[in-house]
Amino acid sequence: MMIQISLIAAFVAGMVALFAPCCVTYLLPAYLGNVFREKKKVLLMTLIYSLGIMVVMLPVVLGVKALSSLFFRMHDWTYIVGGMVMIGVAWMSLFGIKLPMPKFSRRGSGQRVDAWSTFVLGVFSGITSSCCAPVLVGVLTLSSMAPGVIWSLLVGVVYVLGMVTPLYIASLFIDKKNLLASPLWRKRLGVIRLGSKEYLVLITDLVAFMVFLTTGVLMIWLTLNGNLGMDMAESETTRLIYAIAFGITERVQGFWLDGLFVAGVVYVVYKLVNVAVRKG
Repeated sequence: MMIQISLIAAFVAGMVALFAPCCVTYLLPAYLGNVFREKKKVLLMTLIYSLGIMVVMLPVVLGVKALSSLFFRMHDWTYIVGGMVMIGVAWMSLFGIKLPMPKFSRRGSGQRVDAWSTFVLGVFSGITSSCCAPVLVGVLTLSSMAPGVIWSLLVGVVYVLGMVTPLYIASLFIDKKNLLASPLWRKRLGVIRLGSKEYLVLITDLVAFMVFLTTGVLMIWLTLNGNLGMDMAESETTRLIYAIAFGITERVQGFWLDGLFVAGVVYVVYKLVNVAVRKG
């Protein structure tokens, strides 16, 4: 008899999947770089970033086999292109360049989130996560155990939410403690002149630049040297995801528990969006 996976189990399994080496090597540095880049709008940045991840992961969850197969076949190129995107965003961060997109900010706030590059980094984080066998095998296996399309989608959504939950916790902590409000982070390092234009460089710009540049170069170098391979099917991370998912399901399985969990998730997401938009 097939076990119907618990939504709570899928959520916790997603949190574990975040720390798979082939997932965290791109997803976490991209997040950290954006933290220093956006400074005051960390929560809104995290929301846009996670939407980018969702856009990629959910079609995979819904059984778009061609898409998941493509990610596996294009594994190396995905990391190489992702590394190039990181390097591009690094230079944009250093010069404070933000692409023309809808301004997610209130009038008079004086600063906006670079929605486009943040979303693109989220998309590439989703793609690289889909290239990571423990993450992909985990989400496909758990969602395939759902009794229908709607439940399969819910499993996928909460799995991805589990992956990004540590990022939201970090964002809330940074926002609550105003960790980037210190005068040290706003210190001016100098001005870069390119032709007739001048670009003011702050410490946070330099930190974001170093995070993005180092990660991008390292990602390309490791890929070209075969150190980001796909030999993950029997990895400890994959086995841990399965063990946690099935272990929790055996203990907390029940439609009413999943219903309460979904209601709680919807409420938390609603509050987060409200706070992010209000502060944005």
